Amino acid sequence: MGMATNKLTLKLLIDKKANRVLFAEASKDFVDSLFSLLTLPVGSVIKLLTKKKMVGCIGNLYESVSNLDDTYFIQPIKDKDVLTNPKVASASPLNVPLLTPNPAVNNSRNFYRCSRGRNCSYNYVTNDPNITCPDCSHKMSSLLNFVPSNANSTGITSSSGENGYVKGVVTYMVMDDLTVMSMSTISSITLLSKFNVENVNLLEEKVVSLGMEEGLELLKTSLQSKTVLSQVFLGKNAT
Repeated sequence: MGMATNKLTLKLLIDKKANRVLFAEASKDFVDSLFSLLTLPVGSVIKLLTKKKMVGCIGNLYESVSNLDDTYFIQPIKDKDVLTNPKVASASPLNVPLLTPNPAVNNSRNFYRCSRGRNCSYNYVTNDPNITCPDCSHKMSSLLNFVPSNANSTGITSSSGENGYVKGVVTYMVMDDLTVMSMSTISSITLLSKFNVENVNLLEEKVVSLGMEEGLELLKTSLQSKTVLSQVFLGKNAT
């Protein structure tokens, strides 16, 4: 609550008669956000959605790891962290406005090297200052200065200097089932024919804003339905 949230916008084309979203006109940022959902480990998906919103029993596994006593784990702290806070690819939704609660938060961890100051100081690195150096057995407690990558980066930077996955000079169409394609006048007309739209007066354009709440709802619905945009933005219970 009270967190600063980046907002994205999406222009929906709605068939008022059928009460469904035909497609959305989307920018690069929204498409990058959608594609970056593919980088999320299952554990991160469960953590983002919470057990109540998960389908099936997978949420119970997450809860079991959290609740199981440390005495049953080989390396309790490490094992629980790996399972409940899995590493996310650098080009993840956590670096994309759609699922970022507060982009100013620094989630970097501390890293350490051997405190003895010999050659081995530069051979190994750890995130636990109590670990001993494999070469000289001294504590690896000397803190390193971590230089994070660009916090706004989402994917690999191209030779043109553009970050993310798709090019920003293009407008994209996102279908109700989240199929993504480039947008053109011809493709729009073709889709209207495909959806048997006979009266364009029954079509409505609607611009919606998306923050973290809508992003989480998109993620959840994408795992359950093929009419994602209609369900999230029109409240239509269709599958």
